[in-house]
Amino acid sequence: MRAHADPLLRVEHLSMRFGGLIAVEDLSFVAGRGEITALIGPNGAGKTTVFNCITGFYTPSEGRISLAHGGGAFASIERLTASGKRSLRRSGAALYLLERMPDYLVARQARVARTFQNIRLFPAMTVLENLLVAQHNALTLASGFTLLGLIGARSYARAEAAALQKARRWLARVGLIERADDAAGELAYGAQRRLEIARAMCADPVLLCLDEPAAGLNPREKAELAELLHAIRAEHAVSILLIEHDMGVVMDISDHVIVLDYGRKIADGAPQEVTRDARVIAAYLGVADDEIAKAEAGLP
Repeated sequence: MRAHADPLLRVEHLSMRFGGLIAVEDLSFVAGRGEITALIGPNGAGKTTVFNCITGFYTPSEGRISLAHGGGAFASIERLTASGKRSLRRSGAALYLLERMPDYLVARQARVARTFQNIRLFPAMTVLENLLVAQHNALTLASGFTLLGLIGARSYARAEAAALQKARRWLARVGLIERADDAAGELAYGAQRRLEIARAMCADPVLLCLDEPAAGLNPREKAELAELLHAIRAEHAVSILLIEHDMGVVMDISDHVIVLDYGRKIADGAPQEVTRDARVIAAYLGVADDEIAKAEAGLP
């Protein structure tokens, strides 16, 4: 498992079984704070299952998934694991065991946001409303669970104005401010992809999980996506974990790549290292095991 000076996410010995099917087996990796980490592999390799475990949609069969807010939090990992609790907070830092948390707590408390392979916008809502929905937790609290909103309390008015300002700021950032009042379903496919990312960012995540964000995009849109993700990482201190099949995109934006095949990790390292790995080449091209052994031994 690749070492990181400042880890954000640690996945340790993760396994996920569905009856007799092993979707992920004994997977361990670390995603560094401030890095863009790509999870790649052939279809059926288990990538989306890993995402579902990290984001609380699945409870893993085995393993530990921990996420730290602030440096030094991982020093308390064994104490938190033994305590049976979901999280531990101290001295401005926090540590979360994501495998013990349902999806809504992973999003709200651990601040992990996600997009999906298949776009999941609210097509009948406006573009702006889709971004306000992403801020419903903060708005619900500010409304006193509806009462303060009903009586027009100033605290709720301020929270509502802040939510609108944040939504408009992200629409401007992804080039959709002029479409704010249009139905989200009327946007072109690439614009819907950008809107999904903007909606995820409205939740103020520390970890942004993107499931095939470049799928269906043309070369210009892929270049714009790379620019956007680099800007998000640089300007908002957000770490990014993505699943992606387009190796051009992976090589262009990733700091770190993990490769899965049949649910097991076969490579873990820098993009240039991974693409030269004989097992990675075999997984994508279907090379037989004896050919891998020959390649690794330098035989013809």
